[in-house]
Amino acid sequence: MLQDPLGRRFYYLRLSLTEACNFRCKYCLPNGYMPTTTEKFLSLNECDTVIRAFASLGTKKVRLTGGEPTLRRDIVEVTAAAAQAKGIDLVAMTTHGGRLKRLSRPLREAGLNQVNISIDSLDPRQFHEITGQNKLSEVLDGVDEALTQGLLVKINSVLMSTTTQKTLDQFLDLLKTKPVTMRFIELMETGQSGQFFQSHKQRATSVREMLIRTGWKPIKREIHAGPAEEFMHADYLGKIGLITPYAKDFCDTCNRLRVSALGKLHLCLFSEQGLDMRPEIASLDVEALKQKLQSLIGRKAATHFLHEGNTGATKHLAMLGG
Repeated sequence: MLQDPLGRRFYYLRLSLTEACNFRCKYCLPNGYMPTTTEKFLSLNECDTVIRAFASLGTKKVRLTGGEPTLRRDIVEVTAAAAQAKGIDLVAMTTHGGRLKRLSRPLREAGLNQVNISIDSLDPRQFHEITGQNKLSEVLDGVDEALTQGLLVKINSVLMSTTTQKTLDQFLDLLKTKPVTMRFIELMETGQSGQFFQSHKQRATSVREMLIRTGWKPIKREIHAGPAEEFMHADYLGKIGLITPYAKDFCDTCNRLRVSALGKLHLCLFSEQGLDMRPEIASLDVEALKQKLQSLIGRKAATHFLHEGNTGATKHLAMLGG
């Protein structure tokens, strides 16, 4: 089992497959994706090696992220590799959803269990303004197709100063008829988003107060669950989650590690520059990679330093998929 000096155990791997994305979200890649390296992203065999090494050390859940993971031509094969790894119980993916209408079925057949879809507004004009893409209808079609294929669907929405009560009400209306989990994520500062963050940051306190006031009840957190504090309501098919990275005790229950598309281990989304494991990964030697992981886990700090304005190595969220 991967365990750090503070006793935190890591059941959850977030594996980035690419840094590329074809959306231009204002809080992430407002100017679009611009490559910063000529180094190749992890191959299918390298992804398989990473997943099997983590699985043999107690990891139960793998999330495939990006950038935008569906830009990979071999995304179905990578998904199958994760699903077939001994010890992995749940395979998830985070995506902008623009290609899900076509990909939901092959991904489900490959072994995908859960998909998180980024939707920051259900108003087409505001969606276009935030993402740089006029594709809300395609994304919502992807949500419907994912549900049709039996995937567990979560919708991620970043809380910003532009998130109005009307925005929240539209999402609540969606939850009355669709069995999805709506997750509101506090805007996080990155190396390239300082000015945008300062002018658009918003805490989730008011949303939590609204949920409690209107009868939403907290749900017990599972060991391999993500960082969301989740709520349910008897009158809604869907659920709501809040992700509050600036909360005082946010890091106490951390159960996840990240591997970048370039083969670096990130012990935290907002920490060191990444610990290089590419030689071990490229050798396709699971045992060597396991030893490397166990030698590095002791470096994990007790907390990130976002509250001090220290964003670490994360220039933008597409680097590691959030």
